[in-house]
Amino acid sequence: MHRRRSGRTPLALALVAGMSLVGVGQAGAAPGALSASSAAPVAMSGPQGKQPVATGYGGAVSTVDLDASRTAIEVLRRGGNAVDAAVAASATLGVTEPYVAAIGGGGFFTYYDAKTRRVHTIDGRETAPRAMGERAFIDPATGVPLPFNDAVTSGLSVGVPGTVAQWEQVLSRYGTRGLGTLLQPAIDIAESGFTVDQEFYDQTALNADRFKDITPSRRLFLPGGQPPAVGSTFRNPDLARTYRTLAQSGPDWFYRGGLGKEIVRTVEQPPVEPGATRKVRPGLMTPADLAAYRAPYRKPTRVTYRGLDVYGMAPPSSGGSTVSEALNILENFRLAESDPVQALHYYLEASKLAYADRGRYVGDSDKVDVPLRELLSKGYAKERSCLIDPAKAAVAPVPPGSPDGSRRPCAPASGTPRALEYEGPQTTHLVVADRWGNMVAYNVTIEQFGGSGLTVPGRGFLLNNELTDFSFAPPANGTPDPNLPAPGKRPRSSMAPTLVLKNGRPLLAVGSPGGSTIITTVLQILLNRFDLGMDLPTALAAPRATQRNTPQTLAEQAFIDRYGAALRAKGHDVALFPGPPPGQIGAATGLEFLRPGLVQAVAEPVRRHGGSALVVHPVR
Repeated sequence: MHRRRSGRTPLALALVAGMSLVGVGQAGAAPGALSASSAAPVAMSGPQGKQPVATGYGGAVSTVDLDASRTAIEVLRRGGNAVDAAVAASATLGVTEPYVAAIGGGGFFTYYDAKTRRVHTIDGRETAPRAMGERAFIDPATGVPLPFNDAVTSGLSVGVPGTVAQWEQVLSRYGTRGLGTLLQPAIDIAESGFTVDQEFYDQTALNADRFKDITPSRRLFLPGGQPPAVGSTFRNPDLARTYRTLAQSGPDWFYRGGLGKEIVRTVEQPPVEPGATRKVRPGLMTPADLAAYRAPYRKPTRVTYRGLDVYGMAPPSSGGSTVSEALNILENFRLAESDPVQALHYYLEASKLAYADRGRYVGDSDKVDVPLRELLSKGYAKERSCLIDPAKAAVAPVPPGSPDGSRRPCAPASGTPRALEYEGPQTTHLVVADRWGNMVAYNVTIEQFGGSGLTVPGRGFLLNNELTDFSFAPPANGTPDPNLPAPGKRPRSSMAPTLVLKNGRPLLAVGSPGGSTIITTVLQILLNRFDLGMDLPTALAAPRATQRNTPQTLAEQAFIDRYGAALRAKGHDVALFPGPPPGQIGAATGLEFLRPGLVQAVAEPVRRHGGSALVVHPVR
């Protein structure tokens, strides 16, 4: 039996002390190609348990889940590289975290290649079917947008999944192990089972009302009609069989073969329980949509910040551009460890401006014109930074700027701000580094907890609801919206798997779940680490606030207790973040090279019951 998340701590916010982090990693890579699955299966071994911080040599990993972290460490221990370990860990998360990670979803993969000293990003974001137009979420009976929850639990919300194609891309270009080998640990866990903990129970209970109306979801996740009890063993033999066939038949089975046909049938004819009163709308996906899917390479976003190179994910993610724009704005100010309130004021104001531009300009760059070069430019950031009053918060929402290349220092923006649209916070993130200095930050998601609620019959995995990340209707004022649905378009995301280099060598990797709060979570961790004098464990555990160009700044209680009064004196309307989970923002993972070869992996100590950081050879 595989146990997960042992030794959890009570739900509260905490700071983790740690040593000062300096230095950079070593070069040298282990390139490889996708091979047959004839290599020896990876086996679980070693007594390492769940812990939020691990420091050592030979490679490191941080995920939300102990089984996934153990899987990655074993791959590294057996000579695999960071890409191999990241794929194996994400496949394991598909078993132990089925409501956030599954082959029915997608994600964004950022990779630093130590041999070439280059950063590569691979886009596994889901795509809209070719039959989807901008009015797809308008109810034809009423002429108004569908209620959000009705749209989520439907075939209409399901985008063409990208995870399997993404795995194929990264393994064929950068991996050293075959997909079959890397799926084996997940197969073993799916067959033998893992122990249900409170988090798994709570996530199941959250979905119980809709799962009971979807026949395969009810059978898999509600044995006996109820969420599996805490302490019981949860097995998923259907997913084990699916992974095994995927290992043998390859991605073609998913995109152009039998499994693809089963996915399309599930989307077109949602398997609703007889007698259920829930209306579950069919989707628009066809076999041709699956066959046409590609996981493209994207040029990463890149800015310099305090002498470091910060890389992120380009559109259709808004993570890289928005984190980068905010960093460029912040670089115009002195952020002092001795005055954290002033630094946080600048952080919140820079976030407002960057989010205003995100809402107006960022979408799928294959389908809309995104002025990315200007959004990443120092000149445009200088223009935007002039609007920040050091003593007083601007009233939000603030309007977007004009990233057209013309410089208007301190000119007030005049565009119309867009309302913040809802994004589900139920994503996951992992980081891996290997002995050669390769480094991965990887966001994986099916969107909401439980995605669309549709389990592919007999296959053991849920399908995503990523298409609800599109805007449901054009703006009433007629301003352009870069995130309306369109054939083959990828919905805008906030995922921000981020890599930081120093002098061309790996320094830090970080990312988080949290929907539109992902961007501020990553940004605040970078601020904590590089401006406010915190080491990475403290920077990641520190209390958070998120400002997304909304009237209120939402924050964790510990943040409000520490900084709320002082920030309110500057005009910030600070209120408790409602969740989910209530009062918690994000669930980050990160790692940092302390010196060549020595890596510190960091997970949440408390949020979402804490994560799991491991290294191959720990130092005491």
